Amino acid sequence: MNGTPRYGAIAFTAPVAERQKATGSIHRYGRRRAQGENVGGPDELDTRVTALIRAADSFFIATVTPSGWPYIQHRGGPPGFVHVLNSSTIALADYPGNQQFVTIGNLDANDAVALFFIDYPTRTRVKVYGRAEVVERADDPDLVAGLLTTPGGVFKAGCDRALVVHVEALDRNCTKNIPPKYGEARMGESLTLARKGLQDEIDVLQTRNTELEREISQLRGCGNGQRG
Repeated sequence: MNGTPRYGAIAFTAPVAERQKATGSIHRYGRRRAQGENVGGPDELDTRVTALIRAADSFFIATVTPSGWPYIQHRGGPPGFVHVLNSSTIALADYPGNQQFVTIGNLDANDAVALFFIDYPTRTRVKVYGRAEVVERADDPDLVAGLLTTPGGVFKAGCDRALVVHVEALDRNCTKNIPPKYGEARMGESLTLARKGLQDEIDVLQTRNTELEREISQLRGCGNGQRG
């Protein structure tokens, strides 16, 4: 996947197209460019993207202030804190933070968002355009409670609301310039496998050493018998 017509309709505006023309990349991306955003229905999350999102322990969300400034925020939590409700809906509990409420306030005025997920071990990144709604716990307590549940357990801190993002378009692009990084869990798995391999070799060597000691002992016994 490297962009869809709907993604191109949103991202590849006229100024962007001019830049693409100047560099020649218009031949690669022009077929996905269209006027306006009304290009078919919203994109759907495939199984690969869904798995990446559900495994994420962090991502970035971008909103726009009423004065037109972009605002980007990091969101983090245990793996599974971002839920994929269906092929076109992403949701998460609004964990307590510094209470600036810049993202939430921006969404009250403009529901357009961009989400950026990156998985460093596989060097995969996914960009999602969507429309977000802020759902207060008082309006849907069951939704908020469900979003606080992750594979590792239930998030205990209080949570007053949820963010529900209706996917408009997405793009999973190249791995260029993404450095491979590994979290503690992934490193632990790798070290465990490496140690197991080393332990297997040690066990083989110890067994062989025991056999050699036995052979040496037998040879010494034979030598002593001959001298007697």
